[in-house]
Amino acid sequence: MSKFSSQITTLFIVVALVCAFVPVFSVEEAEAKSLWNTCVVKITPKCALDIIAVVFENGTISDPCCNDLVKEGKMCHDTLIKYIADKPMLIAHETEYLKKSDDLWNHCVSISKST
Repeated sequence: MSKFSSQITTLFIVVALVCAFVPVFSVEEAEAKSLWNTCVVKITPKCALDIIAVVFENGTISDPCCNDLVKEGKMCHDTLIKYIADKPMLIAHETEYLKKSDDLWNHCVSISKST
């Protein structure tokens, strides 16, 4: 139950960060809807949690989630990870997180090409 609660909490954090992303960068409403449709709707909540766990912790990701990530697109992935990594409590390790994000992207691209 604790793991489930932790995953739900992380999911709410992801949604809050995406919602916060819009006003911070003054994205127009049409662009915000496009970003939402591209970044959040096309990936399952479990995969979103797995991606965050890989980049910000020491999690693992399944092949189907890798395929979802590649379908989501690099720009969306990079933008959201960069936004999360820029938070005050994470900024000290931003370079590490961005490298892990790039490593994850490259891994997922190789997985998606082989399937």
